[in-house]
Amino acid sequence: MSIRAFVDRHYRHFNAKQLRRAAIAYEQALADGAPMMITLAGAMSTAELGRSLAEMIRQGKVHAICCTGANLEEDVFNLVAHSHYRELDDWRTITTAQERELLEAGYNRVTDTCIPEEEAFRRVERRLIERWKQAQRDGTRFFPHEFLYAMLLDGELESMYEIDPRDSWLLAAAQRDLPMFVPGWEDSTLGNVFAARIIDGTLDSPHIVRSGIESMISLCQWYKARSAGRRAPGFFQIGGGIAGDFPICVVPMIRQDLHEDAPLWSYFCQISDSTTSYGSYSGAVPNEKITWEKIDADTPRFVIESDATIVAPIIFAYLLEG
Repeated sequence: MSIRAFVDRHYRHFNAKQLRRAAIAYEQALADGAPMMITLAGAMSTAELGRSLAEMIRQGKVHAICCTGANLEEDVFNLVAHSHYRELDDWRTITTAQERELLEAGYNRVTDTCIPEEEAFRRVERRLIERWKQAQRDGTRFFPHEFLYAMLLDGELESMYEIDPRDSWLLAAAQRDLPMFVPGWEDSTLGNVFAARIIDGTLDSPHIVRSGIESMISLCQWYKARSAGRRAPGFFQIGGGIAGDFPICVVPMIRQDLHEDAPLWSYFCQISDSTTSYGSYSGAVPNEKITWEKIDADTPRFVIESDATIVAPIIFAYLLEG
């Protein structure tokens, strides 16, 4: 039985039903001509979401991505250093002494996966610094993802690949020149490296990397262009945080701050187990977004309260088998 057939037969109630309905509505949105934005929070790249997301990109089922700086870089880290990663089967019982041992061995833990600092971070960092220096010499400026797109497309890292490159979602995005938005990049590992190189004088100016405000302006241009005279984009949110908060507010900005007409997002789905306690925006139900003029009362909207590492690959497989 295919995954699609399995979901159609067995996913009938509760969160399972939400998953099936969200996948069907995503497919209908594409059929109606709506471009789809996917947002990536958490550690989805380290969770190897590229195994399914890359093919979604290649098949034209994703039209833009907004992600954290961590997801941007960690897909590249996995691409060039996968054999050096360390997985922990008993991560729930790891002691603080063992955490310290991992640190001293050069590992940074993300739940059950430990990323090797030298083989991942430093291997990419050294090459990226040269690109930042070249931009400084040339007087050019680029968004964070554009530096990585260029590095991947130039083949500079190809000899280091340790996974099937078809499983890298960022490589697939670079090959399609997929619109990308990376708010808050400075809190990522490479963003920290960039700040450090400004502080120590290796680089002269933070303006080499284009800012979050410029990213919002670029997002505004993308949204207006993709919704002009056609179906408005849909919004598929994995996790919460800035990756979701940043792009969804482009619509009220256009309508309320620019005082221009723009359609609301035409589809909304979030995979999250966050709650609404203490005013958590990541746990806010979709209806609340109606009051912020992000989606409408009749917008297809879904919340799947589950682990995105389980849910997202199933939805993507469902769509890829369509």
